[in-house]
Amino acid sequence: MLLKSKKTRFMENELALASSQSIKYARDFARLYRETKAQKNELRDANNQLKKYAADLRRSVTLLKSVNNELQEAYYDTVQRLVLAVEYKDRFTGQHIIRMSRYSALIAEKYGLDEREVLTVLYAAPMHDVGKIGIPDHIITSPGKLSNEEFSVMKRHTIIGAEILDNAKSQILRTACKIALSHHEKWDGSGYPYGLERDAIPLEGRIVALADTFDAITSRRSYKDPLPVSHAFNIIKREKGKHFDPELAEVFLQHSSEVMKINAEVNTAAV
Repeated sequence: MLLKSKKTRFMENELALASSQSIKYARDFARLYRETKAQKNELRDANNQLKKYAADLRRSVTLLKSVNNELQEAYYDTVQRLVLAVEYKDRFTGQHIIRMSRYSALIAEKYGLDEREVLTVLYAAPMHDVGKIGIPDHIITSPGKLSNEEFSVMKRHTIIGAEILDNAKSQILRTACKIALSHHEKWDGSGYPYGLERDAIPLEGRIVALADTFDAITSRRSYKDPLPVSHAFNIIKREKGKHFDPELAEVFLQHSSEVMKINAEVNTAAV
């Protein structure tokens, strides 16, 4: 009876200990469950917050793109209106500006400039003759060959254009300034206004010199009729290394079919 009593007490102690452990495990499990649930709630709240931030960011980016696009459109519109000021002095410049700027961009692209640089050339090239706004009308629209004195005045349009565009903050306008000043320089140093030669002439000026000359040859002017495109290509070939940067001239000649496509597209749109 005494042995049974001891065994009973031992069993009771074991049961009590087991019960105590079970209670402890239950409490630990409940605490762990609460902590896990709290962590899940925190993760859910954090995830929801991140989703909200992402949505807000998308809206902000969309708004910024919209504003940036509007600013770019306003900027390019201003540039085009500046170019239009020259067109009032010379009724033949409108389509010329479109063609030569696209020729310039084509040369820049095929020469290996990156996309941003190509676009800069495309938008800067139309301002190459902006300095003509400071040249008397009777010289701009003269139906015959200019006298030496008149030609000296005409050559000043490069310097006037650079002065108009000087100290600009925009990369496009800074490039346009270089183009306005240098697009009548020649590879062999016989151009104007400073007689620069070879790589001393800015690349953008060398590109526009080629595009501008080609289009001038194939366009009607107050003093001449247009010459055939084939004749213009022959002149470019002949003047390679003299008037024009030989590498750029070669690029231009190698892509003559694309040049002619641009010519056809712009002329068709003008009809």
